[in-house]
Amino acid sequence: MSAEVYRDNWGIPHLRGADPDELSFAQGRVTAVDRAWQLEVERHRARGTTASFLGTGETGWDTFVRRARLADTARRCFDRLDAETARWVRAYVDGVNEGLPEGARRAPEFARTGLTPGRWEPWTPLAVWLSTHILFAGMPTKLWREEVAHRLGEEWTELFATDGPGTAGSNGWVVSGDRTASGAAIVAGDPHRFIEAPGVYQQIRLACPEFDVVGFAVPGVPGLPHFGHAGRVAWAITNAMADYQDLYRERLRRTADGGVEALGPEGWRPATAHVETVEVAGAEPVEIEVIETARGPVIIGTDGSRVDSDSGSGAGPDADSGADSGSDSDSGAGSGPDADSGSWDAISLRYPPRVTGELGFRVLPALLAARTVADVDRAVDGWVEPVNVLQAADVDGGLLHRVAGYVPVRDRANSLRVVPAWEAAHAWRDGGPAPTPRADVQGHAVMANARGLAAPLGAEFAPRHRAERIAALLDGSKTWTPEAMTTVHTDTDNPSAAPLLEAVRASGAPDRASGAREEGDPAPAPLSPAALAVRARLLGWDRRMDADSVDAGLYASVRGAVVRRVAGHPAFAALREPAPHPAVFQPWLALGPRVAFALETLLTSGPVPAADIAEIVRAALEEVASGEEPPAWGVTHRLAPWQALPDADAEATDAQWPGLGGDHDCVLSTSSVPGFTDRSGRASAARYVWDLADRDNSLWVVPFGASGIAGEAHHRDQLPLWLRGELAPVTTDWHHLTKEFPRDDH
Repeated sequence: MSAEVYRDNWGIPHLRGADPDELSFAQGRVTAVDRAWQLEVERHRARGTTASFLGTGETGWDTFVRRARLADTARRCFDRLDAETARWVRAYVDGVNEGLPEGARRAPEFARTGLTPGRWEPWTPLAVWLSTHILFAGMPTKLWREEVAHRLGEEWTELFATDGPGTAGSNGWVVSGDRTASGAAIVAGDPHRFIEAPGVYQQIRLACPEFDVVGFAVPGVPGLPHFGHAGRVAWAITNAMADYQDLYRERLRRTADGGVEALGPEGWRPATAHVETVEVAGAEPVEIEVIETARGPVIIGTDGSRVDSDSGSGAGPDADSGADSGSDSDSGAGSGPDADSGSWDAISLRYPPRVTGELGFRVLPALLAARTVADVDRAVDGWVEPVNVLQAADVDGGLLHRVAGYVPVRDRANSLRVVPAWEAAHAWRDGGPAPTPRADVQGHAVMANARGLAAPLGAEFAPRHRAERIAALLDGSKTWTPEAMTTVHTDTDNPSAAPLLEAVRASGAPDRASGAREEGDPAPAPLSPAALAVRARLLGWDRRMDADSVDAGLYASVRGAVVRRVAGHPAFAALREPAPHPAVFQPWLALGPRVAFALETLLTSGPVPAADIAEIVRAALEEVASGEEPPAWGVTHRLAPWQALPDADAEATDAQWPGLGGDHDCVLSTSSVPGFTDRSGRASAARYVWDLADRDNSLWVVPFGASGIAGEAHHRDQLPLWLRGELAPVTTDWHHLTKEFPRDDH
């Protein structure tokens, strides 16, 4: 027999097969039929071939993927899979390949681009997973710290740390049975990612005699790796914010036969090198050199351009100093061994799957078969990347709160900066990864990317605001129901506003308004009546970032003006010049967003004097007061999803997408870049409530819909629910589902 496909009222596929392999085939096929364009984009992104049909704007990504050797790493990891898991993954790929022709006929993007879907290889799902998560661990932040250290000063290296504060992250919580109305546990939350259309998560049900699981799949990857409810046990994750990728400063040189050598702890050693061609639609192809040292693939500086302290990226071995050895291992910079005039500096990336040949895919079928939290616990022992905080609960009262993933053991400096490849102290230590922490659940446990359970494994974490707010809300009841959990998902209280509001309060007090003035300096002029009115409104504001709140819009306008002025302060002049790194890293290297996300810290510490901060706040109040009345927050705070190819019938304007409530440090986390744009590209990529009392009481939603095909009924039918903070019911009774019969749309 072949697996049966059923659909619920939201078009969500429910698959029923004879065994896990047949079911995996069906999952691949239905995903290809529903989301052929999305899968084709992901396949190309994983291979570094998107520019071949999307044009020059994707050349930077393709170059990075090729140099980081993602496809080759995926092949290695697939080749190391056990036979049973490899067969299961192949079944998924076979299903994708069978479903792609039908899916491509239905998806208008193929006709618009003239693209023909390519064939998936057995390792393609692993490559999709790698490309989706390669920038998850904050590796580019190490490049930013190098910029700060060398341009602003070593003492300010961690000034912009995301602990105080940062961008959005995911929320998750588990509530024990003694805090629920049913007496059974509830697992709930919402992962925050850059929003893509179609969505990055796919609601699906996978059922066979061995298991029956509902959850969120990643299109292009078999199973339910992040969020699932198997009836007797449910699980969910958030990003642990662990640091498990290292950047090494390499010294490279050419050999007489045209090869490449790299300087390591034992001297010059051969590196591998070859040339690849990136095809570009509408432009000439681009040839790139792909180099790999003993540390890892070279991702910056393969072209022989010098990457040194003068360029703001940290110094490598000093070719002119004649020094014999050594560098400042605490900072990853300084002078190193003497080198010949033909050498150059570069930066390589070392990441666990490339080193170990393991990605953790054997965990995926084991998770589907889990019946208890102990099963889940054992399964995720084999997880690799990304490193997650995982929570689980089962019908017998079992609870789980732990970290899962591979974090190498190495020098602390590796987690902070680009470190010298020629120093043995920065090598990964033998003996396997660092232990993964765990904790007991007392009433409830919250995970929101904050410093806590995973603190020993990371360098920067999200601010504590979301985690503390969720815990406070959960403490407010001992009779939680699945429906009531939506009040947590949608909470718009903005604790990160407190420091700016305090500065606004101080602006109206003559003895405090100018900060620490030098003796004899004149006192600042009093605020204008209009600015005082703005100040009064902000101090009376309830601190909620509701979409229809005009006071939230007023706060956002003042905040934006403050961010722009702080970023423009002479103290940060050295950081305004663009960093000399590939375009793919520039979102992490721009001063404005860094100031926006670290505003809480910069208002009270840093190189900008307190008196200047006070004057900046006063000037921002005057600026907003003298302009037009800011609209309600949701008028400018609009959803801005990424689309590989925007809908043909939709204009690329703000008006195309709806307004949002929330902000980057609210539980309803919708991130923009204050001071530069209110458009939100990062928000809840899904919301879920897993009820262990009765799976059919569970709830879920995604931002758009089950179908990736523009114009279909289920393309964006969940968007109104998602905007209102509502959830759709999880339906598992086969009698309440509609069986789908084979199509005939040739």
